[in-house]
Amino acid sequence: MELKWFAGVCAAGALGLLTLSSDRAKVAANPAGSDEPAVLVGAGDIADCTDLSGAEATAKLLEQIAGTVMAVGDLAYPDGSKENLACYDKTWGRVKARTRPAPGNHEFHAAGARPYFDYFGAAAGPKGGYYSYELGTWHIVVLNSECKDIGGCDAGSREVRWLRADLAAHPAACTLAYWHKPLFSSGSAHGNDPEMRPLWQALYDANAEVIVNGHDHNYERFAPQNPDGGSDAARGIREFVVGTGGKNHRPMALSKPNSESQNADTFGVLKLTLQAGAYDWQFIPEAGKSFMDSGTGKCH
Repeated sequence: MELKWFAGVCAAGALGLLTLSSDRAKVAANPAGSDEPAVLVGAGDIADCTDLSGAEATAKLLEQIAGTVMAVGDLAYPDGSKENLACYDKTWGRVKARTRPAPGNHEFHAAGARPYFDYFGAAAGPKGGYYSYELGTWHIVVLNSECKDIGGCDAGSREVRWLRADLAAHPAACTLAYWHKPLFSSGSAHGNDPEMRPLWQALYDANAEVIVNGHDHNYERFAPQNPDGGSDAARGIREFVVGTGGKNHRPMALSKPNSESQNADTFGVLKLTLQAGAYDWQFIPEAGKSFMDSGTGKCH
């Protein structure tokens, strides 16, 4: 796996479904450009020091799945402090060496999300919190949805200008992005966040395939759609909301258009197997739960 950093300018039976190694899963050898399938796996909304049972359940899943781990924001509750991150470290910290994180709003409860950047070091990218890397044949973009803390997310913002430049510099056949707050969500706590539309628009213009978010503490999968929420089988982006890392559960509200799968009572992780020209998805539930979701898609 090749990383590229950019400065600011620019049911127990379910375990049988896992990809197992020995005692601990390791990062698969998928150098940039390799045609071998690569695995990206993870969730958001993870560790609460008052109750680590959910984060522990999902950490156990990650330990049995080889691949790169995406931690999709709100990693350490309630305030993203050094003390809160110590609780994260007890669980998902066991796979820290292969984690590529994105910050969430709770990370920025601490000024500048400094404990988050201190904890992850170079793996968190520059202080803006957005960066990209290559995984197999795929280009992966990690963004920061805390717009007010980084100078905005509007079309002319530094982050969106960086995103468009990064996508132009990496015209991969398949592109995936992840960050914390979703543009589309049927979750009752937050729902749609229109501030994310310029990020979506830049990715849509570059023919990206997949976006993964968290923020609402549930699982949801959408059919491919455009930044305005219109169904678009030809060029649309498939969005996953995976706020299932362990914090707690929240109910769904009225389903948004194009929502295809939902669950609000199961912790788990989303496993994405990234192939040349295609991808498979699989929601893997915590031990003892039966909800699953899986399928496949092709790159544009």
